[in-house]
Amino acid sequence: MEPIKKDAKSNPSATANLFSQVFFWWLNPLFRIGSKRRLEEDDMYKVLPEDGSKRLGEELQSYWDQEVEKATKELRTPKLTKAIIRCYWRSYAVLGVFTLIEEVIKVIQPVFLGKLIQYFERSEPDNMAALYEAYGYAAGISLSALGLALLHHLYFYHVQRAGMKIRIAMCHMIYKKALCLSATAMGQTTTGQIVNLLSNDVNKFDELTIFLHYLWMGPLQAAAVIGLLWQEVGASCLAGIAVLIFLMPLQTMFGKLFSKYRSKTAAFTDSRIRTMNEVVSGIRIIKMYAWEKPFAALVNDVRRKEISKIMSSSYLRGLNMASFFTANKIILFVTFTVYVLVGNKISASRVFVVVSLYSAIRLTVTLFFPAAIEKVSESVISIRRIKKFLLLDELVKSHVPLTQEDKKEVSVEIQDLICYWDKSIDAPTLQNVSFTVKPGQLLAVIGPVGAGKSSLLSTVLGELPAEKGVVKVKGELTYIYIYIYINFSYFLPKFLVIIKAYILANRKEYLRAVLFDFATYLLLSVGFRAVYQDADIYLLDDPLSAVDAEVGRHLFEQCICGILKDKPRILVTHQLQYLKAANQILVLKEGHMVARGTYSELLRSGVDFTSLLKKDEEEEGEKGEAPRSPRSRTLSQNSVRSHSSSVLSVKDESDQLPAEPVHTVAEETRTEGTIGLHMYWKYFRAGANVLMLILLVLLNLLAQLDFSSSNISSTIGTNGTFGTNTTQELNLDFYLGIYAGLTGATVIFGFMRFLIMFNALVNSAETLHNRMFNSILRTPVRFFDINPIGRILNRFAKDIGHLDSLLPWTFVDFIQVFLQIIGVIAVASSVIPWILIPVIPLLIAFLFLRRYFLRTSRDVKRIESTTRSPVFSHLSSSLQGLWTIRAFKAEERFQQTFDAHQDLHSEAWFLFLTTSRWFAVRLDGMCSVFVTITAFGCLLLKDSMKAGDVGLALSYAVTLMGMFQWGVRQSAEVENLMTSVERVVEYTELESEAPWETQKRPPPDWPNRGLITFDRVNFSYSSDGPVVLKNISAMFRPREKVGIVGRTGAGKSSLISALFRLMEPEGKILVDGVLTSEIGLHDLRQKMSIIPQDPVLFTGTMRKNLDPFSQHSDHDLWNALKEVQLKAAVEELPAKLETELAESGSNFSVGQRQLVCLARAILRKNRILIIDEATANVDPRTDELIQKTIRAKFKECTVLTIAHRLNTIIDSDRILVLDAGRIHEYDAPHVLLQNQNGIFYKMVQQTGKAEAASLLQTAKQVSRALHIAVKSLYGSLVIFETAL
Repeated sequence: MEPIKKDAKSNPSATANLFSQVFFWWLNPLFRIGSKRRLEEDDMYKVLPEDGSKRLGEELQSYWDQEVEKATKELRTPKLTKAIIRCYWRSYAVLGVFTLIEEVIKVIQPVFLGKLIQYFERSEPDNMAALYEAYGYAAGISLSALGLALLHHLYFYHVQRAGMKIRIAMCHMIYKKALCLSATAMGQTTTGQIVNLLSNDVNKFDELTIFLHYLWMGPLQAAAVIGLLWQEVGASCLAGIAVLIFLMPLQTMFGKLFSKYRSKTAAFTDSRIRTMNEVVSGIRIIKMYAWEKPFAALVNDVRRKEISKIMSSSYLRGLNMASFFTANKIILFVTFTVYVLVGNKISASRVFVVVSLYSAIRLTVTLFFPAAIEKVSESVISIRRIKKFLLLDELVKSHVPLTQEDKKEVSVEIQDLICYWDKSIDAPTLQNVSFTVKPGQLLAVIGPVGAGKSSLLSTVLGELPAEKGVVKVKGELTYIYIYIYINFSYFLPKFLVIIKAYILANRKEYLRAVLFDFATYLLLSVGFRAVYQDADIYLLDDPLSAVDAEVGRHLFEQCICGILKDKPRILVTHQLQYLKAANQILVLKEGHMVARGTYSELLRSGVDFTSLLKKDEEEEGEKGEAPRSPRSRTLSQNSVRSHSSSVLSVKDESDQLPAEPVHTVAEETRTEGTIGLHMYWKYFRAGANVLMLILLVLLNLLAQLDFSSSNISSTIGTNGTFGTNTTQELNLDFYLGIYAGLTGATVIFGFMRFLIMFNALVNSAETLHNRMFNSILRTPVRFFDINPIGRILNRFAKDIGHLDSLLPWTFVDFIQVFLQIIGVIAVASSVIPWILIPVIPLLIAFLFLRRYFLRTSRDVKRIESTTRSPVFSHLSSSLQGLWTIRAFKAEERFQQTFDAHQDLHSEAWFLFLTTSRWFAVRLDGMCSVFVTITAFGCLLLKDSMKAGDVGLALSYAVTLMGMFQWGVRQSAEVENLMTSVERVVEYTELESEAPWETQKRPPPDWPNRGLITFDRVNFSYSSDGPVVLKNISAMFRPREKVGIVGRTGAGKSSLISALFRLMEPEGKILVDGVLTSEIGLHDLRQKMSIIPQDPVLFTGTMRKNLDPFSQHSDHDLWNALKEVQLKAAVEELPAKLETELAESGSNFSVGQRQLVCLARAILRKNRILIIDEATANVDPRTDELIQKTIRAKFKECTVLTIAHRLNTIIDSDRILVLDAGRIHEYDAPHVLLQNQNGIFYKMVQQTGKAEAASLLQTAKQVSRALHIAVKSLYGSLVIFETAL
């Protein structure tokens, strides 16, 4: 396997010494590089061995397997929580020691502070013993500050890494499970849900581990603080504790409510991402149908419900933060009011000890403890969702190793097979099927749509388990089918060489043509991967439909019947010419085996397999109308197909870019430098108008003003003490009145500002999501060709997830802390001006350090975002190609690739964690220096200092220590999270296609004739791409049948793209005299119907799939279904038209989906209909039915048939032959066949003598009929494309 990233640097933390580990010194070289230039992926360090995805995943998997085994024995449901705890409890419990020491220091520090202030209260300048003792207390304060700085960040680093490990292990397990899902399980989950598990649910572990230890630490610390408070203020402390005790259950209730909203939000997010997945996958069809508006309504509806839950949980967060913000003020107010009213005297030392103790406990009890409850609640929901996924049914495959004897007897044997896709349906998928295929034999499987042909292959593969009967497969299998799955990053480079060598060695003239055709290119690469692999048994699910007749015949003769002639082969096909080469033919109908035998045996037996496949003209010598050879077919499927759980389109339009065989995937953009102020302005303006923003600024300032003013410390600092005596009664009432008023105002303004800010920021997230979605809908198709689906989904999953919850919380927290820092400095400097002396250099150093840090941090965060996308892309593409991966037994290789993607992301995430800690340790270290200077400075200036001043200076220095670094770090975190806003805003400003509606509207009945004129049209898929249609001038007259042919890459599909204006063509295209470039895209596209070559259905009801605008009555819908022979199938559905379809309509076979697309066209009653290889996915009988329906329903139509297969268009009035984007010839088929130098004549001759004679006969008949027929110039127009 090729590495995802080459030559990663070895990780210096593995060899760093203790000092370097504590201070994160080993990161200095990275910061030096980051300060000079933009960081790239190559600058990242290799992931540590103990953090490797494979190692972590397998470790947790083993515990989970043990838990499942144990639960099965004990007849209970397995608990994922148990497996996680058993795997990680030891390493995580050790980290509890860090927390314990840290919280003990937090409780001891206020005691030192109180003792130091008491020295100033006693005021004994000559007592040297007391002075030395005071120096001891000052040293105690300094050392505890330093200890906190180091311990806190070491603890955080290790708990965050513990969370990262659980997340990585969980992702490994989820992906491993996804590779093993059975078909039934795939019906119970969706790609959107699995992407959401990987993008949002697993992230809860990152947050959970940070706070979990506070569940036991909170109550323990509270008990210790209550003891110390009792010593200071006696029973009065109970009043404050009562408020604290009231807050704890309140916040616990908030936590529970939060988890309730979280689980509802997750369900809506799943639904939104699933819908987005379908929209992005089917965007070409959505644009051609002009269905953007109903899809926008669908996404907006889900998003509105999601946002209502996010808003509720954000209000809860706001209340939580507001109660945290105001709790300290309320507690102090209650404590001191009670203390004074019962007749006690307040001293500076007492006040500052109480304030400091409450500050120490407040953080744990009102922030970390509720956060722990909230995170535990969220994680329980996520674990439940992940467990439900991990317990889905797996595909059980028996891997019996082959002996040497068995290898000689490679075979497939099936006897009396009965199997079900869905046991709730009475009728089995397959019944009474028996056959044996031995080496050198080719078994052809034929039958109508839904007969069970692909299901038979899936039984051989082991994807569909047998209910009864015998299935013996001796040998290694390989599987090739037309819905090509390829993992770009791995296979494309390797197989280009093989493609050229094998099929194109002697066909130089085809080299260019085949490489133009992306689908053919992929098919050949998959085919030759199979040949190259040299398996024992080959299962071929109609792999030749994607190529033209000549390449198909060559592949069949040289590859299937050449290189593979000694192997057992099972070929599902509809193509008559291949049947004679088969040793056996198996005829299926409705899951039954109708007949089995050789071609001649079946003809002699009288079995009516001619109704399934028409007889060969040459063999039977039947007279009359020349037969139409069966169209190619793609893949019919019964019930849920695992590989179609996601229609992530890997192949592209056939003849897109001559000079570029493949749309090269553009590298994900990554901006550089700081996030500009204009980005913040865009973010705020998305959620609130200017007046609201001014109101928010005022509210924040008022809340902070009250907060600072209500600080009783300032009163104490100036007055020294106050208490009760007769002369001060009025004064006391006055002070308490003001204090109560300010505390009340703080509470009111505090709650108001939090709720309004959260409202504005969540509104921003909603607005930006809607803008991004609308921008995606309006951008040209080219954008989706060059951007993988994982990258687009990443913006809608992860980045929008950040905007919804993480960014509002971080932003509000940052603003609150920032204002508090300003308030603290303002109050402190008003009382003690000299405190500004150390503050100013400290501030300058902080800002310098922040700037230095952010240069590296921003790049690390951006790399982390871009290395996340491949994880989602790999998951999505793996789900799409599940059958192929399993058939090639490539699960292990794909798991390794997933682990490599995870490791690359872990490298970035590890740097993100450690760089944050590097920064925080330095900030807190500088703050502890500030505390030391203040403590010893007070002692040096002891003669001029009052006790109140010392208390204020020191308590503020200690408060600033945590707050300053938290504020600076939160500002950096806001800037990091703003990269998500930047990425979303980038997608809101994508290039837009022409407007949907313009001032110039065509007449209501337009087009009423169906005359299309191309006048000197040039067409390219991108402004700098090659021109694929060159100077096309042609007229298609009303009611005329025109066939359009050409070799692969000639420009046939580009003609449709130009007509639909998927990119803007140069020149003029007129429809009934109206210039298409002058009208809106919806006016144009709604007047043309298309039945696409890939039949796309969307999640939603059958009614919505047929008629998303609700323009038709039930009678019309049933009539359309009846016309396409689907009425019976829909009537059998549980809720008929209201039945919800599975993701991508996977509970219908491909043939049935194609018929649904035909029903859409019938309903639209447009004059222009494009049928893009509509009959490729159906058997000849259904094909005939479609032809009859088209002739009856569109009999007034001009028909443009774009085809690879010549019998589809040989009865056209005229044929347009394209070659390399130019018109080569254009005339009646009979006339073209007279020109022996023409491309068309050569194409006919390449089909073989019998077929060529048949085609010539048909052309003559049409020519005679044309002389008799009377042409009318009125009617409608069908463009009939059957090419890739």
